[in-house]
Amino acid sequence: MIPEIPLIILVFFIGILLVLYFFWMIIPMISGLPWIPTRPARIHHALALAHISPGEILYDLGSGDGRVLVMAAREFGARAIGIEISPIHCIAARVNALLRGINNKVEIRWASFYKADFKDADVIFVYMTSKEATRLRPHLERQLRPGTRVISISCEIDGWQPVEFNRDELIYLYRMGSQSTN
Repeated sequence: MIPEIPLIILVFFIGILLVLYFFWMIIPMISGLPWIPTRPARIHHALALAHISPGEILYDLGSGDGRVLVMAAREFGARAIGIEISPIHCIAARVNALLRGINNKVEIRWASFYKADFKDADVIFVYMTSKEATRLRPHLERQLRPGTRVISISCEIDGWQPVEFNRDELIYLYRMGSQSTN
């Protein structure tokens, strides 16, 4: 026999689930980008294409659950910084880094990447639509130093020419200060 659950507990539980769903899905959509996770193999291809060296600083703009940050830190030795607008995703990314034992190499910032400071970046990782890329482009051009690499998944950055392109995975690599970004 299944015990009866008081209605108030059931309503409370459903309310908690709706709040979590709001923070997980709706806040990123309101900011312009729904949360769509990237496959690990695709992340690895992108990070390898950028030739990340140990100790370099990688920013993942819209870092979600932190899977790019974890791979950049564990497999490539990067210092990985995520910029994420959803507080629930920030918590998930922190837990992900902690569980993988690399929380000392990963930092999560709860912020909009349109307002974030990433002038110290060696590599920027983005997975967004062309509309958001067009909006982000001036911010990148103002902040990034010559030589900084920008990895874009599935989206060309209008007005820039990639220095490398992985056709199979649809990964674009740009380098600031090259003829492609001037």
